[in-house]
Amino acid sequence: MENEKNIALIGAGYWGQNHLKNLLELGVLHSVLDPNIENIRQRKEDFPHVNYVKDEGSILKNPEVKAVVIAAPAALHFELTREYLLAGKDVLVEKPLALTTGEGSQLVEIARSKNRILMVGHILQYHPAVIKLKELIDAGELGDICYIYSNRLNIGKLRAEENVLWSFAPHDISLILMLLNGQEPVHVDAHGGAYVKSDIYDTTLTILDFKNGIKSHIFVNWLHPFKEQKLVVVGKDKMAVFDDVNGEKLLIYPHKIDFIAGDIPVARKAQSYPIRFEMKEPLREELLHFIDCLENRETPKTDGEEGLKVLKVLERAEKQLRIRGDDGDIDA
Repeated sequence: MENEKNIALIGAGYWGQNHLKNLLELGVLHSVLDPNIENIRQRKEDFPHVNYVKDEGSILKNPEVKAVVIAAPAALHFELTREYLLAGKDVLVEKPLALTTGEGSQLVEIARSKNRILMVGHILQYHPAVIKLKELIDAGELGDICYIYSNRLNIGKLRAEENVLWSFAPHDISLILMLLNGQEPVHVDAHGGAYVKSDIYDTTLTILDFKNGIKSHIFVNWLHPFKEQKLVVVGKDKMAVFDDVNGEKLLIYPHKIDFIAGDIPVARKAQSYPIRFEMKEPLREELLHFIDCLENRETPKTDGEEGLKVLKVLERAEKQLRIRGDDGDIDA
């Protein structure tokens, strides 16, 4: 598949334009489909020589198109992924895989029965800092993991078709499950609030408990005064901070807890230090991985099964939000 233009892009909007740029630079872009005329008009200004199409059939029925990247609204992910898999195309779909575990399971089964590759755009798993963090954890650099938490906060693009849990949290859920070697939580709880629209949560706190005593929480909020994207891993020996906003992406804090008189804990703070790694663009690395899987017919790191695990956590958290909303504990 190398240097063969056989991947079509479905959706050229806010995030799709980044896929367009990278697919074009990688020399694999066949065509772009988006029913939004304004999106196409804007993309033509920056990428005038791309093959833009209006008819979905020109992609579904085109034998030259072997795979598609779907960067459409989340509400369309199931429908679009399903029809392209059934048409015999390999698919990379942006997160979330679907909006229910039932739909996600259907997509995984269709991909399996059609022998097609299904990959989910959990981009953080392709971030060089995250890959390095995983190496440190696996090497025992932090000691046994006790707690992981993340903040994904911003004042920015509000959505009407999905709440902040489904818009922001898939990244962090995927990342936390990966750092814990794919284990799923035994208990999920969630709290939240809806302040802009009464039926759309714009802030949520999700709490995960794992069978080995590790706990985690994910705080997402699109009504925050500044942008913050941090993940903290607390180990018994050291702590690590992945900060995707600041210059130093990965810091280690070798703090220690000493005991005085046998049972009085005292924190001994130590100077943090950065971890060096080769910085690469995560989206480009994600697409390169997809292309490599297409060429070698290998299972992606973030395949449909991984996407389904994330969906299960999202659905369990959403259920808790709705229970609390129905009980009147929060303004929902």
